Amino acid sequence: MFKYSIRGENIEVTEAIRDYVTAKLEKLSKYFQEDQELDVRVNLKVYREKTAKVEVTIPLGSLTLRAEDVSQDLYGSVDLVVDKIDRQIRKNKTKIEKKHRAKVSTGHIFTNELVEDEEKIPVNIVRSKQIDLKPMSVEEAVLQMELLGHDFFIYKDAEDDSTNVLYKREDGDFGLLEVK
Repeated sequence: MFKYSIRGENIEVTEAIRDYVTAKLEKLSKYFQEDQELDVRVNLKVYREKTAKVEVTIPLGSLTLRAEDVSQDLYGSVDLVVDKIDRQIRKNKTKIEKKHRAKVSTGHIFTNELVEDEEKIPVNIVRSKQIDLKPMSVEEAVLQMELLGHDFFIYKDAEDDSTNVLYKREDGDFGLLEVK
């Protein structure tokens, strides 16, 4: 069912760690069809400050389940990441199924395991704004974003005329989403 790829950065992935991660993630298998083979990518990082970051990614075709956690305890982070993905599945099972069926006509990806009924989460848009995308360099976009005090900024790249989204990451660095 699950095919694991477990990587470690600044940490050796021992058999004990591998067994713990796979045992925890196997709990999620109850949500998926048995005949489905899913790649599960796990990245474990340990930093100098003795903090551990666990990232788990499960691609489902056009959708991806992903969660991460940073704490002082590697095993605790694994537990929290598995809980986060479990909540994502239970909360969005019906939406994921609909999107998957629209892309692939091969039926369901999830079992009929009893999960919470999908709660209709009301989309409450409290403000709408139209923007005019100005051509600029990434440096100008960073400056503009910081001047506005925003966490993200949408702009048109001056060189190739593509639409890009610049965002501030949790670590204080910047990320760039380039629309193809």
